[in-house]
Order: sequence, then C-alpha cells, then structure tokens
Amino acid sequence: MQVPVFDLTAKEVGNQDLNDTVFGIEPNVPVMHQAHLRQRANARLGTSDTLTRGRVRGGGRKPWRQKGTGRARQGSIRSPQWRGGGVVFGPHPRSYAQDMPKKMRRLAIRSVLSVKAIDEQIVVIKGLNDIEPKAKTMMELLAQLPASRRSTLIVIGPEGDYQAVYRAAGNLEGVKIIRSGYVNIHDVLTHERLLLTTEAVESIHGLWALN
Repeated sequence: MQVPVFDLTAKEVGNQDLNDTVFGIEPNVPVMHQAHLRQRANARLGTSDTLTRGRVRGGGRKPWRQKGTGRARQGSIRSPQWRGGGVVFGPHPRSYAQDMPKKMRRLAIRSVLSVKAIDEQIVVIKGLNDIEPKAKTMMELLAQLPASRRSTLIVIGPEGDYQAVYRAAGNLEGVKIIRSGYVNIHDVLTHERLLLTTEAVESIHGLWALN
C-alpha cells in the first residue's frame, strides 16, 4: 500500500510504502473492542474508599440502654443506619487491571491502523521537526493537509528533537502528540486523522510488522 508524502507546505513530495501486515489487514473488531476496554480499565486508579462501621470515628458507647425506652435497641451510633455511620458494601481500593495475550494486543493495534488506512485518514509528512514553533503555523498546516480536520493524532519518531512540534501543537484543541513507541488503540480511535512522520512509519513497521 502506498500513500502520498507531504512537506511542511502541504505539497506532495513522494510516496510512502505502508506494510500490508500492519496497515492492510482485515480489522478484527471484537479484538479491538476488548483491547480498548482493557486499556481504559487499566487506566483506572481504583482508589475509591469508604469507611465501614469499624473505621468511623466515635460510637464506642451504647447510645441508650437495651430495654425500657420504647425505642429499638442500638449498639452504636456508627452503625450503618445512623447518619454519619459506616457504609455497607461500599467501594474499597482495588485493581481493575485486565490481562490480554500479546498476540491479541498486537492484532488490535494492526486492526485499528488498518481501519484508519481503509477510511483514508492516514497522512504521512516529512520534515515535521523543522516546523516553525508557533501554533498558527501548525494550524495552517493541519488545515491544508487532507483527511479530517476535527481531531489529529500526531505520531513522531522514537528519537530525535521534536521540541518545535510540541511547542507548535501542544496547546491546540483536538491535537495530541505521541512517540511511535506509544501508539495505542485508545488514542488512535479517539482521533480521526492520523498524522505520521516518515520516521514514525519506519518505527511502526519495526514494532508491529509480521515477518
């Protein structure tokens, strides 16, 4: 599969070969869905906590005597039925982490990249690290490039100085920058356009291509 390569003036300057084992497979939607749920679950902190009756301060003394008052017997004012008492079956710190076989994780990444290729939402750019570090310059470039303009995921190479890119696009709404080694299913799915540098394409091939 070949896609055009653009420069910083949004003009075509050549073509880029995309590996068919990464960008040209039949997307496996169930695996993509499972991988996305796993990523979102693993991002949960699981720090919600409530106090049981044994952890609420006070309530050590019986509020009134057992019999003769006409009221229901009570052992503590920190029982769950009391205002300010403990919580029954409330949340406590836990891990929401889900496991997934490595082959399925790799298949999910290749599937979501193939979806972007099918939808023609992949744009390859050359020399992005030489862009003028101004938001206006980046906005003009993104407006001139093909595919959707609503949101863009910029994938840069695993190494190199991209400070100009971060300064130009770091505060733009709907734009996110990640290194090629951190490509994940959530970011790719939640951004319509995938803007890849030529260095990122080579890195993705090395990470996800099948031999």
